[in-house]
Amino acid sequence: MRPFKSLPTHRKIFARPRGRSILAVFLLSCLLLFAVVLTPLKLVQADSASEPAGNLSDGHDLQTFLDHTFSAQMQAYHIPGATVSVVKDGRVLSARGYGKANLQRGTPVSASTTLFHIASVSKLFTWTAVMQLAEQGKLNLHTDVNRYLKTFQIPATYPQPITLAHLLTHTAGFEESAPSDSTNAADLEPLGRWLAANIPARVRPPGEIASYSNYGATLAGYIVQQTSGLPFERYIEEHIYQLLGMNHSTFHQPIPTPLSADQAQGYTYRGTSYEATPFPYMQDTPAGSMASTATDMARFMLAHLQDGRLGTARILQLATAQEMHRRQFTNDPRIPGITYGFFEQDVNNQRVIMHSGDDPSFHSLLLLLPVQRVGLFVAYNSDGGSEARGKLWHAFLDRYFPAPSRHMSMPKPLPEFAQRVKQITGSYWPTRRNDTTFWKVPTLFETINVQDEGNGRIRVQRMFQGSPAGQTAVEVQPWLFRQVNGQGLFAFQVGQNGTIMLQNNALDAYTKLGWYETPLFHLILVSCTLLLFLSAFLLLLWLLLQMFRFRRMGAPQVKSTSSRIARWIMGLVSGVNVMILLLLAVLLRFVVIFNFQGITFFTRSGHILLFALALASVILTVGTVVCAALVWKQRIWGRGLRLHYTLVTLAALVFVWEVAYWNLLRW
Repeated sequence: MRPFKSLPTHRKIFARPRGRSILAVFLLSCLLLFAVVLTPLKLVQADSASEPAGNLSDGHDLQTFLDHTFSAQMQAYHIPGATVSVVKDGRVLSARGYGKANLQRGTPVSASTTLFHIASVSKLFTWTAVMQLAEQGKLNLHTDVNRYLKTFQIPATYPQPITLAHLLTHTAGFEESAPSDSTNAADLEPLGRWLAANIPARVRPPGEIASYSNYGATLAGYIVQQTSGLPFERYIEEHIYQLLGMNHSTFHQPIPTPLSADQAQGYTYRGTSYEATPFPYMQDTPAGSMASTATDMARFMLAHLQDGRLGTARILQLATAQEMHRRQFTNDPRIPGITYGFFEQDVNNQRVIMHSGDDPSFHSLLLLLPVQRVGLFVAYNSDGGSEARGKLWHAFLDRYFPAPSRHMSMPKPLPEFAQRVKQITGSYWPTRRNDTTFWKVPTLFETINVQDEGNGRIRVQRMFQGSPAGQTAVEVQPWLFRQVNGQGLFAFQVGQNGTIMLQNNALDAYTKLGWYETPLFHLILVSCTLLLFLSAFLLLLWLLLQMFRFRRMGAPQVKSTSSRIARWIMGLVSGVNVMILLLLAVLLRFVVIFNFQGITFFTRSGHILLFALALASVILTVGTVVCAALVWKQRIWGRGLRLHYTLVTLAALVFVWEVAYWNLLRW
């Protein structure tokens, strides 16, 4: 090894010719670094300045925008394929396919022939069908839906009946239904039979608040079927598809043979590769089973933008179309509302009506600007499309309908802000949730926390998902907050039914939780019971070791039947409860990975197992209480062991309350 030599000083280096070369390279590097640092600053300044709006009628400008956007999105969000169409003033400006419809076959996406599953965008066809029958006088939007149901009835939970208008605006008051996806078309039941067997609980009076309901849309589709005398899929074909020339669209499951060869495959990205996912067959057909192409959806958008007309064909009368596009309900007049089927947004001073669709591997969006007579449709065939979709339509509006450039100064805290903020801080759950079955458990991941940041500001963030930073909003009116770095709104209502938070999406409504409902409270409670159950295992193991030890030593043992029963019941109740927690952990893991709609396992064997374990927990807990009384009465063990047994018994009782709270005992 060469001996270590001291490094030469900087003067010695730069005094030599080689040193001068190094100095030149150093100075050049500094200049390059300076340029690199300045470039982003210039870009940021350029981005922050108001740029001229793009020309939507310029085909080259639109095509450049779409090509650039989708090229970036497909790489950033791991999207194999996408399709898009843009319409304006009665004509198609662009219809394009990007990437692959099927990676295994290498099939490229075609805007005119590749069918994408459009999920809940399908509802717009169901709502259009309802409006068609309403304008013919065959349906009344404001009468009890039970009038149109021949084989079953919706329970009269409240004095107010549910009407078609309630279904169209998602204000029927149904709780969220359990997932209805199936991986086998043979398992699909007739629409009427499935609806009758899966009526969700009515948890609030109709017309009170909007809460998205797939069941409500399916019920509306069934009423179309009952009233028209045609199967729902056939009605849509004859009264919408054929009139508009939508020859590559279908509600049928599976997709009919002539079209199935052009069906896009859905994918999930797993770290380094794409995993093909099964086609999502759906029981609630009218709510989300449609597949279509970008060009077919362009024709549908044109018809709606032209008040029901496309060429010589008409799917809605002028007055009906205008009524369908008019706001019919809002949770709060300060935020956007709902039309008969579309959801309003106010972006860049533009009124937008839209509907999105989501399945585990397909994400879609249909967006209309009625005043501008502009429409945008997009669909992706992977889970990354969920985020990409929002980025696309916001970028589209920012480019072609930018907001007026204005500087918004932060307002000073309004009077009595401190009193108001105390009433709104806390944890919230969405109104779109399940309250009466074990599907209440995944609601944990929908928890939103509102925190006081002082100075007239609050922070709104998801507890388990989303951006850790959340969104900061400032109060601009009493009970109304505007996002600091965005256009989002948060409106709060405080009344006899508690505190409600409403966001600038018509369906984003949240109710404030009581202290005993918060995830933190339940987490602490369950953690304490889990520790006691684990300690019971350790104690049982110690007692068994002691028994074997005395037996080997030949020491006399007191044989007590009560003692043995008490020990085994303590071990069994602890084991069953730990198994319930493990099964729920698996369930919640499925929620994180596959989202709410992808947990089909738990609608079958998992549900049965959870119910059986919960029932066993209740029975064993009763036995534990009886044994605890005997242990103290007969003084079977020392005071320390008896006290521990009592604590485990209390933990079992608390766990039974948790089991009941999360509806694990409801079949």
